[in-house]
Amino acid sequence: MSDRLDELGESTAVVLVTFTDPDNLDNYRNTNPVPFPILIDPDRSAYRAYGLGRGSVRRVWGWRAARRYLEIIRNGGLRDLRRPTEDTLQLGGDFVVAPDGILAWGFWGEGPDDRPSVDDLITEVRRTRS
Repeated sequence: MSDRLDELGESTAVVLVTFTDPDNLDNYRNTNPVPFPILIDPDRSAYRAYGLGRGSVRRVWGWRAARRYLEIIRNGGLRDLRRPTEDTLQLGGDFVVAPDGILAWGFWGEGPDDRPSVDDLITEVRRTRS
C-alpha cells in the first residue's frame, strides 16, 4: 500500500490505528514501518465503535497460520519470529471516512490475513471523493 499512496492524492490522510501499549510504540514502529501516522487505541474504543470483534482461536491459529509459520521457518526466518505481545485474536479492518467525517466504506476482517486489496481501497477512496 505505501508504494501507492501517491495515487490517493494529497487531500487523503492515511492512518494506522493499533491497540499496542504506548510503551511498546517504538518497538511496534520498528516491526511495522509505515510512512503514515500511527494512532494508539489501547482500550480499543475505536475498534468497538467500528464493530471490530475478536476471531476464534481456530480461525486465527488454524492451518493457514501453521502453514505460514512453516513457510517462514523453511525460508530461514526462524530467528525473526517473536512471541506475540498483542492480542492475536483481535480482528482488524480497513475503513474510508468521507471528508464530512461519515463512514463511507468499511471492510471487517474475519481473520488476521483477511484484508481488502490495495486496488479496492484506492477505488473506494476515489469513489468517496466523487
